[in-house]
Amino acid sequence: MMSKVEVVTLGLGYIGLPTSALIAQNGIQVHGVDVNQKVVDTINQGKVHIIEPSLDVAVEEAVQKGFLKADIEPVIADTYLIVVPTPFKGNHEPDISYVEAATRNIIPFLKENDLYIIESTSPIGTTEKMMNLIYGERPELKDKLNIAYCPERVLPGNVMYELVHNDRVIGGVDEKSTQKAINFYKQFVKGALHATNARTAEMCKLTENSSRDVQIAFANELSLICDKADINVWELITLANKHPRVNILQPGCGVGGHCIAVDPYFIVSDYPMDSKIIGTAREVNNYKSFWCAEKIQTEKLKFELEYGRKPKIALMGLAFKPNIDDLRESPAKYIVNKVLQNDNNGDYFIVEPNIEEHNVFKLTDYKVAIDKSDIVVYLVAHNEFKELKLPKEKVVLDFCGVCR
Repeated sequence: MMSKVEVVTLGLGYIGLPTSALIAQNGIQVHGVDVNQKVVDTINQGKVHIIEPSLDVAVEEAVQKGFLKADIEPVIADTYLIVVPTPFKGNHEPDISYVEAATRNIIPFLKENDLYIIESTSPIGTTEKMMNLIYGERPELKDKLNIAYCPERVLPGNVMYELVHNDRVIGGVDEKSTQKAINFYKQFVKGALHATNARTAEMCKLTENSSRDVQIAFANELSLICDKADINVWELITLANKHPRVNILQPGCGVGGHCIAVDPYFIVSDYPMDSKIIGTAREVNNYKSFWCAEKIQTEKLKFELEYGRKPKIALMGLAFKPNIDDLRESPAKYIVNKVLQNDNNGDYFIVEPNIEEHNVFKLTDYKVAIDKSDIVVYLVAHNEFKELKLPKEKVVLDFCGVCR
């Protein structure tokens, strides 16, 4: 039987589960909460429902030692971490209803001096809104809780390392909340802990990913120009980066994932007249995916005219970035959908080596797809694809630099 629970985490997804496992590995009793019973059951068996290096080992160890338990409902604890999704409503408006629902779920359990932290990416002012919600329901606790915001800033595929070693930005609604949260993270984070206020911490996460989105948009825009100008964009960027103060990122087929493709809209939604560059970068990166889909169709028609038959086409990759199983906001998935919608009778092999099956697409082994296809379309630069040697007769569309 578990000892007294010290931490309740609400949300056991791509960030919530690694965070829970890490805290538990440090000898802290963690009670993880998720709305999905299958996820709860999987974790309580010491297994994982997502692919992330070292996560399976951490969860198995934490569960076996009794420091991690999953459940549908929260319990009384000293610290509550909100690590739930913040998706979109219509018109790319951020939806904080999951944060609110998770908060309402733990309000009955809160007591004086408890620590409440939001890690979910949130619009500016969300922490203060949740504070007002809590105190509205529990007025006797007003100014007696510690409420803070601390965004995650990890890279999928390296989450377990970066949760420990990355710096964290921690902003409370007041100084005592900030310090209480810093003391909490000190138990398992080796990176520097930077104190600020809640609004600045919220904006910091949005700024980091918006900056990346703008930089990627520049690279993607270059790739569009270079295609028309008959210039190898990969060579161009390599040469330009020889300049000591230039560091252009690599283009791709768009931008995906739960952060870079999403967070800029949190700023644009609240400040539409003041976020011109941020908003335009989103448009450029979204357009790149559309452009890639059109490019595939054009290449297919060229093949038909030249050979008098429909080509077999390998669509290589569905994840939003290399070597992971995460398909959230994936431009590759969008492109595959777009291509299939435009050509229901085409002969396509859809490849994603990091997942066993998909509820919409029939998946093909990447070696089989390469062998049987006439046109090979690289959408994601998975390591498996880089190791392949393609026959010269294959037509190749490389949107992510596999062949560079």
